[in-house]
Amino acid sequence: MTHKHHSGFDTHMMDVALAMGRRGLGTTSPNPSVGALVVDEVSGQIIARGWTQPGGRPHGETQALTQAGPNAQGKTLYVTLEPCSHHGQTPPCVDAILAAGISRVVVARTDPDPRVAGRGLARLKEAGLQVTCGVRSQKALDLSLGHILRVTERRPFVQLKMALGPDGQVPHGDGKKPTWVTGPLARSFGHMLRANTDAILIGSGTLKDDNPQLTCRLPGLQHRSPIRIVLCDPIMISKDTRLLLSNNQSVAGLQEVWVVSGNTSSMAQNQANNLGFQIIQVTTVNDKIWLPALAETLVERGVTRLLVEGGPTLWRAFAKAGLVDEVVVFIAGKKLNRSSGSPRHKNLAEKQVSALVEEKLPNLKLDLKDKRSLGDDYMFKYQAN
Repeated sequence: MTHKHHSGFDTHMMDVALAMGRRGLGTTSPNPSVGALVVDEVSGQIIARGWTQPGGRPHGETQALTQAGPNAQGKTLYVTLEPCSHHGQTPPCVDAILAAGISRVVVARTDPDPRVAGRGLARLKEAGLQVTCGVRSQKALDLSLGHILRVTERRPFVQLKMALGPDGQVPHGDGKKPTWVTGPLARSFGHMLRANTDAILIGSGTLKDDNPQLTCRLPGLQHRSPIRIVLCDPIMISKDTRLLLSNNQSVAGLQEVWVVSGNTSSMAQNQANNLGFQIIQVTTVNDKIWLPALAETLVERGVTRLLVEGGPTLWRAFAKAGLVDEVVVFIAGKKLNRSSGSPRHKNLAEKQVSALVEEKLPNLKLDLKDKRSLGDDYMFKYQAN
């Protein structure tokens, strides 16, 4: 068998494995979502696919190997993160790979978890398997960043979501429900962000202005609604708070509601007990939640991917604390200069949005990572440096 090391074939197969891994985003915490393929390199056939299952187990490698069965013998395994080599709640994936008779393993990234950290690859090499590492490493970083930051910095991956009107301003609700400025396609994309995250966070201002539900309302994905987190005094939560309701039925306990506050008085605790939410006590500085402490608390509770919606005050606070990894901007595009569709007009629209983001997040260095039209609206995704 001729192995196509770092070839177009390896790259293509790793892209498929990464697509498998993305299927588990928002469902596997505190474990990473890992994609895996068993492939016959001679025929080019994908024999089996797998990704980490809800709750973090079984792992993606185990899923793919189980599906392949005896057909895995002598084949190649593509996996988006280094296979684990330690005994946890399940046996090591390395043991499963060796038992399946895999002859070659292609890995996108090593795992910084000190229980793994190169040991998985070393065991495979010691057993005589051919190992290739680093294929699609950057794309795999995007997939596994929540896990990597949990291990290396004791914080989750933080994604800020901005929704701006055509004037670049943040719309405010009437205190009963949010005001929408973008169309259904952009809103659906926003709900997919919710489906792919472990928890979503807003501040007291958004709670007061919009009274949002913060659930995922895409057909078939409602069960992937994230944990809802609010930074506010627990006394602000009432029986009319839509976080506690969905289709006129209580969802407290299905999609949990956490209220982060320094107020843990008996009155606040009674409010929480009566309405069905949890109070999470976090260190405060000058009567404001200390965000680094919040980040560590969330990681301790299993949150590896955090979507911050809220408004400009909250966005700037996370940026100032150095807790922003990605910014996703949705903007109603009717007034952007895109009338001709020419590159000049598209670049002008980019500059307009970048200027708006810089205004909302001063001193945060951002690189444009992705952009697309969503009906009449735009989506721009930026990576923080």
